[in-house]
Amino acid sequence: MLFLREEEVRQLLPMSEAIDLMRLAFADLAKGEAQNQPRRRLMLKSGSILHSLAGAQGRYFGTKFYATNPKHGAYFLFALYDAETAAPLALMEANWLGQIRTGAASGLATDLMANPDAHVLAVIGSGFQARSQVDAMRAVRDIREVRVWSRHAEKRDKFAKEMDARPAKSAEDAVMGADIVVTATYSKDPVLDNVWIAYGTHINAMGANMANRRELPSELVRRAGVTAVDSIETARIEAGDILLADSWHNVIELKDVQRGWDASRITIFKSVGMGLEDVAAGGRVYEKAKAQGVGRPLYS
Repeated sequence: MLFLREEEVRQLLPMSEAIDLMRLAFADLAKGEAQNQPRRRLMLKSGSILHSLAGAQGRYFGTKFYATNPKHGAYFLFALYDAETAAPLALMEANWLGQIRTGAASGLATDLMANPDAHVLAVIGSGFQARSQVDAMRAVRDIREVRVWSRHAEKRDKFAKEMDARPAKSAEDAVMGADIVVTATYSKDPVLDNVWIAYGTHINAMGANMANRRELPSELVRRAGVTAVDSIETARIEAGDILLADSWHNVIELKDVQRGWDASRITIFKSVGMGLEDVAAGGRVYEKAKAQGVGRPLYS
């Protein structure tokens, strides 16, 4: 059984490859050849929470589990098993794994739903998840301008410098006229205004994954022509953007999205994350680690 550190995972999983893995995972899900289990949460009085989500695809199944505390941070691990024998194969630190596969899922959705000639990207939020979102958008579209806005000017400016982006004066300044909009925040209230979003825009909303939190206003969610989600089962538990808008008439799963863009409609990908995505990414990391002699054995 291999143990892999964060930097080893990051080196073994480039974004372009991760997007291809998500494409295969959702294709297998559509064919009934993959499985997903929604996230479970165990909440303590201390504010600490244990989260777990599982999935299966092909030769592998596994679980990502992580602990969070609002004062002390988050700690991510992923366990991979052999689907045929149930033998444990790998344990890996999974902060980067989750960051990359989340970006890759948005990259897949963008590739299917956004304007093929999209060049301008707006990002609301400047945390670690926002970085992989930019990488994913650049992997699937010819992005020539990135604008970023977040509440913390110092973090915003640092992000802009490191990601070759323009720090915006406001969220509205970032979003107006953008072809693709990403929201990657910890906000519990909307960070966009409905009137800022023009028809033809594609939005990736991935910051909120609890029923009482959202990044998008109800009017915008209801106005969208199509809202794709990783999983409707999971979205009905966690997708606050949709739950608080009570708008399900236009919601479909990402596995069922057909490639195409319509300038007369807004499209949304509401990402809440799937254990299947971790298995798809973690399985490839394991294979490459074995082939390259990366990692160390926990036991033989």
